[in-house]
Amino acid sequence: MPSKYKRILLKLSGEALMGDRGYGIDPETVDYMSHEVRSVAKLGVEIAVVIGGGNIFRGVEASVEGIERASADYMGMLATVINALALQNSLERHKIPTRVQSAIEMRELAEPYIRRKAVRHLEKKRIVIFAAGTGNPYFTTDTAAALRAMEIGADVILKGTKVNGVYSADPVKNPDAKRFKNIKYIDVLKKGIAVMDSTAISLCMDNSLPIIVYNMRKKGNLKKIIEGKRIGTIVGG
Repeated sequence: MPSKYKRILLKLSGEALMGDRGYGIDPETVDYMSHEVRSVAKLGVEIAVVIGGGNIFRGVEASVEGIERASADYMGMLATVINALALQNSLERHKIPTRVQSAIEMRELAEPYIRRKAVRHLEKKRIVIFAAGTGNPYFTTDTAAALRAMEIGADVILKGTKVNGVYSADPVKNPDAKRFKNIKYIDVLKKGIAVMDSTAISLCMDNSLPIIVYNMRKKGNLKKIIEGKRIGTIVGG
């Protein structure tokens, strides 16, 4: 089946890599994510990935507990580099060529982020993992995902979560929460729905970049979306 999208940006939270553990990286979960990405790469889709660092360190929470905010955010950026290297290692064990580009220079571990080079990697069907967020404190990895998606000309942002899409309330806490099939950017902002942070949503709205929020824990969901099937919630319009 032909793919609906030529180039995608996959946004994963750091928590996505810890599986059912309370902290750190679960190798089985990372391997599962690699299989999901590999199934899409086989369709010829160009894939970029942005990973958070919340499974290792959360800058916002740390700043509340007494660490100066900018320093805490830089620590969080370094946590995303650890996650990026873990995913790269797993993908390359599955014979998928991968490059990590970091917004904070660390040449021994990753390439510096250069937009044209990233696009060239994608054209050569290498998976590009963007690490260290935007390289600036006070910006989340959600905003980094939106920014990088614009820069590389992605067709869509796919946000992998633990639930089946965007709900009117937390479906874990409220069984009566309604799932949206489609929701407009402005409604996400007005209602304060936790899809991505407001800066990321505004950036996507200004540039008409759709976001699909889906359950990454269901095997095959990523491939189904790429094939054009209706999975999760589409944020747009």
